[in-house]
Amino acid sequence: MKAVVQRVRDASVTVGGTVVGRISRGLLVYLGVGHGDTERDAAWLADKICGLRIFEDDAGKMNLSVADIGAGVLVVSQFTLLGDARKGRRPSFNDAAPPQLAKALYESFLGMVAAVIPETAAGSFGAMMDVAYVNEGPVTILLDTNRLLTNSGCE
Repeated sequence: MKAVVQRVRDASVTVGGTVVGRISRGLLVYLGVGHGDTERDAAWLADKICGLRIFEDDAGKMNLSVADIGAGVLVVSQFTLLGDARKGRRPSFNDAAPPQLAKALYESFLGMVAAVIPETAAGSFGAMMDVAYVNEGPVTILLDTNRLLTNSGCE
């Protein structure tokens, strides 16, 4: 699984003119599910994101998590994170999981985050979405379970 995590002042997702998900301060997470991703990837990533210390404490240091400050998380499915543009001009999305598997892992990930973060919102899986947000900092973190789990000796 791949995730782009952005610290935001506010964020919302609109589908067909209707807001389907909105948070105030917190994290906007773009989530991509790839071939071979499992519940283990979803659990590791949910735990990492909920505990990621990228909010400032009273001393101005990034030392607090979204859970610590009682903020929200907005999760948006984005298969294009699995795009491979190394060859040619049009990205290949062959590494993206099939929609059925991707949706199941996306929903599982959402449930895991919501169990820790009460203000959890989501976009609509597979829909054309408009995402609006104010990136605070800006702070943007890239996470990839394949790279992180392999390099951490967890395999």
